[in-house]
Amino acid sequence: MPLIELDGLEKTFTVRRKTGLLRRERREVRAVDGISFTVDRGEMVGYIGPNGAGKSTTVKMLTGILTPSGGRLRVAGIDPARERTRLARRVGVVFGQRTTLWWDLPLRDSYRLTHRMYRIPDDRYEENLARCVELLDLGDLLDVPVRQLSLGQRMRGDIAAALLHDPEVLYLDEPTIGLDVVSKARVRGFLRELNAERGTTVLLTTHDLTDIEQLCSRVMVIDHGRLVYDGGLAGLHEAGDGERMLVVDLARELPPITDVPGARFVRADGPRQHLAFPASASAAPLVAAVAEAYPLVDLSVREPDIESVIAKMYGGAAGELTGGPGSP
Repeated sequence: MPLIELDGLEKTFTVRRKTGLLRRERREVRAVDGISFTVDRGEMVGYIGPNGAGKSTTVKMLTGILTPSGGRLRVAGIDPARERTRLARRVGVVFGQRTTLWWDLPLRDSYRLTHRMYRIPDDRYEENLARCVELLDLGDLLDVPVRQLSLGQRMRGDIAAALLHDPEVLYLDEPTIGLDVVSKARVRGFLRELNAERGTTVLLTTHDLTDIEQLCSRVMVIDHGRLVYDGGLAGLHEAGDGERMLVVDLARELPPITDVPGARFVRADGPRQHLAFPASASAAPLVAAVAEAYPLVDLSVREPDIESVIAKMYGGAAGELTGGPGSP
């Protein structure tokens, strides 16, 4: 049985705006428009889309903060809107711009309050806290008031707080925002280990698409409240007409390579040439053709930037693109 089930989920808001001195116009905005998907236990799923697409609204319904306007929703067999307190013990949530920590208390005291609130067994609490402190490098921050933490430090503190009670599901909204490169790598490694060792299900929304590439085998794209893609990263590249780049280093500067079937010359930087080819195609025949006809020193294949692929999807008529499990 899937851990998360959405069937025709909808959320409509009523918006009022001033249209005259004494007149106001009332209209309905459909933030989530009939989304359906399932997530199995242990999956790490990226949930991405432009600002205003409906990502945060979906997560708020998954946690019970918002009540759906229509459709069916279950998390671990629980209706979040009706049994929010019961569900809270089984999920962890990190909202990038909003902290769940107590602003004027040291980080350690925030964790102690979480310990009591969730009634976590003492031995389990100590074990989880020690593990989070070590892997997220929080040792020097435990006695610092939350208000004095940087954004990146607070994000790491929030992630630890969300995991102290061993949630089955972890919702992450921009978990690496404000982090430097080293801290991002630490958080990503921590999440991979958490998923591998404990089977924690993770739903990740982010604008840092490297998070998606390094953590998620499945990605869902939402636009204007509708699910426009659900599948693997490779399928996302295909759906968005993604191209990979073959970077060829030649022994000397030569005219553009234009005679390799399936490849398109992009540019040359001295003896280095860049050839584009469809993301869905194999690089092997192109490499063989270049190596046979040109004095090759080195080459590499660069994967397409997911952000540009998604931008292409949004720029065109995306329609109902599907490509994997949980597709509507």
